[in-house]
Amino acid sequence: MALTMFSDCSSSTTARLLPLNRTGSGFLHLRGSSATLLHLNPRNPRSLGVISTQRCQSSYSPTVAMTTETSAKVIDGKAVAKQIRDEITSEISRMRDAIGKVPGLAVILVGDRKDSATYVRNKKKACEAVGITSYEVRLPEDSTEQELLKYIAEFNANPSVHGILIQLPLPRHMDEENILNAVRIEKDVDGFHPLNIGRLAMRGREPLFVPCTPKGCIELLHRYGISIKGKRAVVIGRSNIVGMPAALLLQREDATISIIHSSTENREEITRQADIIISAAGQANMVRGSWIKPGAVIIDVGINPVDDPNSPRGYRLVGDVCYDEACKIASAITPVPGGVGPMTIAMLLSNTLSSAKRALNFE
Repeated sequence: MALTMFSDCSSSTTARLLPLNRTGSGFLHLRGSSATLLHLNPRNPRSLGVISTQRCQSSYSPTVAMTTETSAKVIDGKAVAKQIRDEITSEISRMRDAIGKVPGLAVILVGDRKDSATYVRNKKKACEAVGITSYEVRLPEDSTEQELLKYIAEFNANPSVHGILIQLPLPRHMDEENILNAVRIEKDVDGFHPLNIGRLAMRGREPLFVPCTPKGCIELLHRYGISIKGKRAVVIGRSNIVGMPAALLLQREDATISIIHSSTENREEITRQADIIISAAGQANMVRGSWIKPGAVIIDVGINPVDDPNSPRGYRLVGDVCYDEACKIASAITPVPGGVGPMTIAMLLSNTLSSAKRALNFE
């Protein structure tokens, strides 16, 4: 039985962070009618705490009127990703000063898909911002597999390149499995190599790299101090890129896992038992408030366009979870956009730094 598509019910308001003082240690996070006061501890960059979460009676002004009604804590991926990028920048600066070398990331793009080109451009800008050297190859849509494999081989042999990323999807005439397997496991910063996934699945083995999006999901839980051990967790979706590795990561954290997919019966009932929900189904507003256990934590990976005549683009982005319903029931939730999305590139940079440290024997 196919997953059901539900009608749209998310807020069209984009989340915002507004400074509350000149030190930058406090921010007011606004989303729709919700406001969350975030506190960043300057002595502990891994600490991102929420002081309070309240409902706003009006939009932001110099004085924000508050009521006593509470809603879910907003897990702000944008703020956490910035913390991580700052940490990476500091480490790369230390590496440059100590040994005169920096990490290098190679990205290969085949074809002219606008979304893929945008992703590659964003990754390149992120690399430059933290001090990672970026290498880029763009091949035409009709390139052969052998042409692509030639570039992969060159980057595999280049000691200045510590990570190789093949932008997906590839053109249909190319064998994705064959291409991804050609990347040396030591440079598989996307974490898609079968040996990395195999090590992730086995107890007592450590992968060299973990896929970036699920790694970002777990990092958000860690940085918000959300306990995973012993909790019941549901992962919605079983893709090789997000769902499956997310479930493996949760299992490594000693959670009890259920995976919901297109053939799952009683998926609403199963999901309602979860203390933690990671949704990566790719269906707008599929998870409604009735699916959610009171106090559950929700990590929404979905990025789905829905029609919106009030938007200049004619559409807006929403998650798999109906935010307006979920935020009244969950204890914490990621917004869309601004939740998991920023974490993916941050984890790619983190994996590239780890690869360079390993290759250069830098502690």
